This record gives sequence, C-alpha cells and structure tokens, in this order.
Amino acid sequence: QVRLVESGGGLVQPGGSLRLSCAASQITFVAYTMGWYRQAPGNQRELVATINSGSSTNYTDPVKGRFTISRDNSKNTVYLQMNSLKPEDTAVYYCNAKRVVPGRMYNYWGQGTQVTVSS
Repeated sequence: QVRLVESGGGLVQPGGSLRLSCAASQITFVAYTMGWYRQAPGNQRELVATINSGSSTNYTDPVKGRFTISRDNSKNTVYLQMNSLKPEDTAVYYCNAKRVVPGRMYNYWGQGTQVTVSS
C-alpha cells in the first residue's frame, strides 16, 4: 500500500521558518514527480511547488524566493523549506506523488500537516 507521510508542520511566527518532510513508501520514488499543495479554510487546494524526477522545480508565484522544494531519492523523501513565512501561508499542506505512463496516471496524497503562521 502506498503511503505518503508528512511531518514538520506547526505554529510559527511571521517571518519564521519551517521545514516539511514527506516520506514515501511502496512507490518507485525516483520515477515520480513530487509536489506540495496547500488548502486554507474555505479555499480550494492549490499547488505550492513540484519537483520532477530530474529535479526540475516549479513554484506558485506567492512562494517564489521564500520556499524551496528538494528531494532525496536515497531516502524516498521530499522536503519543503519555508522561509519568511506570512500569515497567508497558513494552511494544511499536502504531499503529492504523481507519475504518468502510457494509458495510466498514478496519483497519491498524504494526510496533510497543519502550518499556522501567527503572532
């Protein structure tokens, strides 16, 4: 059974930093595009950042220059380093693993981790 387990969320003051981790199991991790999404109360889930199998990255504009996504294929883990956090970054952050092969898409989600930015 595929599992994505997030950790590292919590309460932080504006301007602070957090590092989220997502450990994957039962997938060929190196073949997947890994991503972080977030969902704030009353909002739809939105893309934060992705990193593909070649380690090319993509970020949503509001987090560019503040967040960094990275992966360690030896540990089947993807990270999201979040700096200069703002109250509007408050959300549940979800890890995603996606792989497209001819005729099929594999798409998995973690359970989410809460990030709260508040003084």
